[in-house]
Amino acid sequence: MDLYFTRHGRTEWNKELRFQGSNGDSPLLPESYEEITLLGQRIKEIPFQKIYTSPQLRAKTTAELINQELANPVEIIETDALKEMNLGDLEGQMIPEMQKNYPQQLDCLRAFPEKYDPSAYKGETFSQVVRRVENFVVNVIAETPVDAPILFVSHGATLTAAINAMAGEKLADLRKRGGINNNSLSQLVTENKQLPFHLVTYNDVSFLKEERVHASGDELI
Repeated sequence: MDLYFTRHGRTEWNKELRFQGSNGDSPLLPESYEEITLLGQRIKEIPFQKIYTSPQLRAKTTAELINQELANPVEIIETDALKEMNLGDLEGQMIPEMQKNYPQQLDCLRAFPEKYDPSAYKGETFSQVVRRVENFVVNVIAETPVDAPILFVSHGATLTAAINAMAGEKLADLRKRGGINNNSLSQLVTENKQLPFHLVTYNDVSFLKEERVHASGDELI
């Protein structure tokens, strides 16, 4: 079974370098619609059986726009399991400013997942994120009788952690491949529906305009 994953389009808070977790949301930028269309065109012939998306507006809108580009549009199902990592009191705050307030925590958020402790601002740990996404994905494929591809639309920090974990990486190595870009495409494959899955593609942005590939500026998370 082929499992595809993409991050929502770039948003106003991405551009402003604001933390945007499970309790924050901002509109997609106008140029994001073109990028989402390019992604939709890239995968339009893949015979997805369903699309699962985070209910947050930036992800839900991305899923709906992708679905419009598919040769055979499918049902879209929202689930809290795919929401972005909860960043607690960091939500909506400027990333550079919070780096001054929480230098150790944010350094670990970027590079040392196994040491990341967000209790100071009531956030979610990497282990908690991985657990909710893994449980959801495993349950979905276990309950799916047909081995047709599935698309999951989620968020940067959540996908970076979850994809690498489902590919068998240890907690300390969840960010060794770098973060997930907006509208990128990643693919995992499973033959026996058991973890770990096989990583085929990670953060593919070859179909996007090069000048926008690293435009988010929020690679810190």
